[in-house]
This record gives sequence, C-alpha cells and structure tokens, in this order.
Amino acid sequence: MGGSLSGEHGVGTTKLAYAERQLGTAGMGLMRRVKQRYDPSGVLNPGIKLPWSGPAAAGIV
Repeated sequence: MGGSLSGEHGVGTTKLAYAERQLGTAGMGLMRRVKQRYDPSGVLNPGIKLPWSGPAAAGIV
C-alpha cells in the first residue's frame, strides 16, 4: 500500500531483516554509503539501522 516499515522510529533490530525489501538494493546501497561516510569506524549503533560488517561489528575499535 506504499507504506513503510516504521513511521515513528528507526527500523531497529526487529525489522532489520525486511529493510532491503522495503528500500530496495539501491536504497540500501545509498544508506550504506552515507553510513560509511559519516561513521567510517562503525561505532554509532552498529547493526541497528543497517547490517554492518565494519570494525565495530568485529570488535575492532
């Protein structure tokens, strides 16, 4: 119906598995590039909005 996963708050961990279905591959790619640009170490909420495989996810910060 054209809605989104979450209208009030972020996607969080519960709906993370459905984010790419909602936003598409291109949308997720854009979000990953923005995340990488502004949080290159991956320390800001790793794995909350996007699946993250940066240094913070591996415990290397």
